[in-house]
Amino acid sequence: MTSKSLTLVGITKRFGNVRAMDNFNLEVGIGELVALLGPSGCGKTTALRVVAGLEHQDSGKVLVGEKDISNIPAHKRNMGMVFQAYSLFPNLTVEENVGFGLQMRKVSKPVRLKKAHQLLDLVGLDSQSKRFTHQLSGGQQQRVALARALAFEPEILLFDEPLSALDAQVRINLREEIRRLQLSLGTTTLFVTHDQEEAMAISDRVGVMNEGVLVQIDTPDALYNKPASSFVASFVGTMNKIPAHINNGLVEIFGEKVIALKQGNESGKVLALIRPEAIVATPSTGTSNAKVLTRSFMGALSSIICQTNDGIIVQSLMKSAMTGELHPGSEIQLQILSKEVLVTNA
Repeated sequence: MTSKSLTLVGITKRFGNVRAMDNFNLEVGIGELVALLGPSGCGKTTALRVVAGLEHQDSGKVLVGEKDISNIPAHKRNMGMVFQAYSLFPNLTVEENVGFGLQMRKVSKPVRLKKAHQLLDLVGLDSQSKRFTHQLSGGQQQRVALARALAFEPEILLFDEPLSALDAQVRINLREEIRRLQLSLGTTTLFVTHDQEEAMAISDRVGVMNEGVLVQIDTPDALYNKPASSFVASFVGTMNKIPAHINNGLVEIFGEKVIALKQGNESGKVLALIRPEAIVATPSTGTSNAKVLTRSFMGALSSIICQTNDGIIVQSLMKSAMTGELHPGSEIQLQILSKEVLVTNA
């Protein structure tokens, strides 16, 4: 597979009075998979469609390698696209669907059939090559769509919410398959999703968007552990929002003072943003600052929902082996593990 870098420079796109993309800048390195993540209406799908040539930006440039493709029509951009709705041809067999793009490029039938079977073997569907797409499951149909997108060796691969219509386990299996193929082929890939777990699981980097702006782009680990803002912190993963006071750069939580990473007030009332896994609940040995409301067993981990003595609801995520004595109604002591926490205005 061929692959080049993808760069968006100063892209702005409006729909009437709505600014879907606002001076948007992004670079996807050669062979890299970048996911765009954000709430509905944040502009992530518009960004993908601008890259594909299905929408034209009001200003800015789209580059593939060093080439400006901003004014090149969609059918002349060497990009493979996989949609949520599969978009397969019901009157064609599986192998004919995969080879369709090559047929449009005047590739001979023997060559395109050979290529189709190579790719179907790669996605585990060569045995289904003579069947029609309506005879396949949703996950199998999306594998066919993936093989079709790869058939003409695109420089850039684009995914628009490709897994959202699938059942949970199929979705997990197929996202792992997509990542395996992307890594083995080295194709530069832009992946749009609203599913944060999906984005974090398969990407080299994740870009979080809000109101047409790229708020933060970083590795999944950095995005989760060092969010640049309270919006990113709250949007990526589960986050406790605990009322607290800040003074001299310190915030007091559960009777402990920790360093505050400020996003607002220098002093006074704030909300401390703390991941559930950064809070430990232990059985009370005399004094307590909370009680257990529920314990949800999830295998290796258990989720403990607590209520502090001040009436604040807090979630703790702990190893299940540590939670055997934590039953609903149990008096407990909550402790924060983090040495520093992000705070925002209350």
